[in-house]
Amino acid sequence: MLSWERSRLRKAAARYAAHGWPVRPGAFLVGGRAGRRSRLRRFDCGTPGCRTVACHPAPLPIAFSEAAASERWQERPYTVLLPTGYAFDVLEVPAALGRAALLGDGFVAARGPVAVAPGERWMFLVLPGHGVLPELAAHPGVLLHGQDSWVAAPPSPQFGGRIRWELPPEAHNWRPAEPYAVQALMLDAIGAGPMATASRRATWRAAA
Repeated sequence: MLSWERSRLRKAAARYAAHGWPVRPGAFLVGGRAGRRSRLRRFDCGTPGCRTVACHPAPLPIAFSEAAASERWQERPYTVLLPTGYAFDVLEVPAALGRAALLGDGFVAARGPVAVAPGERWMFLVLPGHGVLPELAAHPGVLLHGQDSWVAAPPSPQFGGRIRWELPPEAHNWRPAEPYAVQALMLDAIGAGPMATASRRATWRAAA
């Protein structure tokens, strides 16, 4: 089982690196079956005495090539981590906001990969080096992963299940989305964007 899991994660890591996405080995789940909750389950990074039970990087360097990625995953079923701030940043949002952003023409307008983590956290891969619009930053649960951060990538196991792709990388030729276009979709979905504001103003004028 561990050999099959390692092979699956190694293949995914090598595929990401082959398309120019840096990857880093992360601690892997031990103690029970994947997807099941247990007090005995924890993430093992291979460091003696490590007390971090949640997902975290293993003490191995980032791989920037397919060959390096294949080498890193030879022995253990490491979680596949995507360091942010290189090829992309990641805008992580609650499920309701993520789903709303992809309604209607969102699957086209988002124009970038979208992953979903157990616990219904949606992760939009966007061009690096940009911030979060104030209106969106004020929304609970919005988090931007930039330089010196990371996210776990499909098909890595986590507490409660696996990371999966909602919009796979190949859907838009492995290109991250334009960050403010994605944020505009989210703001419009919650009635705080320019389209929603214009609609409200038109309603007010009509009622005056």
